[in-house]
Amino acid sequence: MLVGSSGGHLAQLLALAPWYRNRARSWVTFDTPDARSLLDGEQVVWAHHPTTRNVKNLARNMLLAVRTLKRRNVDAVVTTGAGVALPFVVVARLRGIPTVYIEVYDRIDSPTLTARLCRPFLSAMLVQWEEQRRFYPDGTVVGNLL
Repeated sequence: MLVGSSGGHLAQLLALAPWYRNRARSWVTFDTPDARSLLDGEQVVWAHHPTTRNVKNLARNMLLAVRTLKRRNVDAVVTTGAGVALPFVVVARLRGIPTVYIEVYDRIDSPTLTARLCRPFLSAMLVQWEEQRRFYPDGTVVGNLL
């Protein structure tokens, strides 16, 4: 399951196409025109937004994560953030599903809030720049996705 906010987070997940192309997959993102266009023909769960400082949508996405991960056979949750990631990472981890976070490429001077919140629930932390290992010493550098 690929989880990410629409826009740049979704674009970075889409860049993983060579990896997921021949795998069964589903997506979790926001119902926006760009996401609908980019994920046409894919299996998508539309999450509630906005998520920034929105406790109501955090709770709604937590319930969505519980329902979705209970109903689907998910081998792993892979995310680039942002707000929609936390509920899915937490619920996946509690259900024993591996969780992978890929820190976004444009945050070199500081860690993202979502990565910091998700960190205790992660099976693996991936970064796109060696400089990001300053914040994630156990992170694995995978290089730039875009």
